[in-house]
Amino acid sequence: MELFLHQVLAGLATGGIYACMALAVVMIYQAIDSLNFAQGEMAMFSTFIAWQLLQWGLPYWAAFFLTIGISFVAGVVIERVVFKPVQNESVLSHVVIFIALFAIINSAAGFIWDFTIKSFPSPFGTRELFGQRLISAHDAGMIGITILMLVLLYLFFRYTRVGLAMRAAAANPESARLAGIRVGWMVALGWGMAAAVGAIAGMLIAPVVFLEPNMMLSILLYGFAGAVVGGLTSPLGAVIGGFSMGVIENLAGTFIPYVGRELKLTIALTLIVAVLTVKPSGLFGRTVETRV
Repeated sequence: MELFLHQVLAGLATGGIYACMALAVVMIYQAIDSLNFAQGEMAMFSTFIAWQLLQWGLPYWAAFFLTIGISFVAGVVIERVVFKPVQNESVLSHVVIFIALFAIINSAAGFIWDFTIKSFPSPFGTRELFGQRLISAHDAGMIGITILMLVLLYLFFRYTRVGLAMRAAAANPESARLAGIRVGWMVALGWGMAAAVGAIAGMLIAPVVFLEPNMMLSILLYGFAGAVVGGLTSPLGAVIGGFSMGVIENLAGTFIPYVGRELKLTIALTLIVAVLTVKPSGLFGRTVETRV
């Protein structure tokens, strides 16, 4: 029983990171109807920026919040400079651009900081929480920060004018424009917020997986799985899907024979295929109908 509870709590900790990535993916998908395959690399590059700030002597939390701000601005700039000129092009064009961004950011990180594995500090430490073996202080910190961030995002989108404008621009751009909302800038803000959320995910998971240019590849796949399982049109579903992926992969890797650490990623890919086959819109997503 203790092993089961330990795996569930550890799964919730990593699932919170998957939920962050899933939410970032959904935020951009709702804005542009395309999946950002470079989302993980953007988060990785932000984590390297935080590491560099720490190497220059900044306190952890100063580097943490400064990195979030830098990531937000970078996300807005990428949307304005890279995506805006091709926003009306085909989906295939978007995919090519995102793959190019993936390769460029990954190579840039390797060129600047090289491909050697680096340790990233945890502000919570690695000790067991309250002397119990069920959950570590860092895992508990990841869960706490993730929940706090999700609550703040909910309040922002639910009760602020900018948040409501962003929701309107994502749901119906034409009507939003008629209401005087600057849809283009709402999309840019969505990119900035997605980049900031990804940066938080990268900084929280880096002490666990260590810091190197390919650190976010599997994390992004789990985030995609969570987003697809929950529904690409449902931010809440993406969050639930991300947390579920963390718990499922931990329990499967521990209790299902022959799965182990090597085949845990297969579980995520299997869930993607299963959900797309049975319910393409996801468990919490809505079916989009288009009149022709």
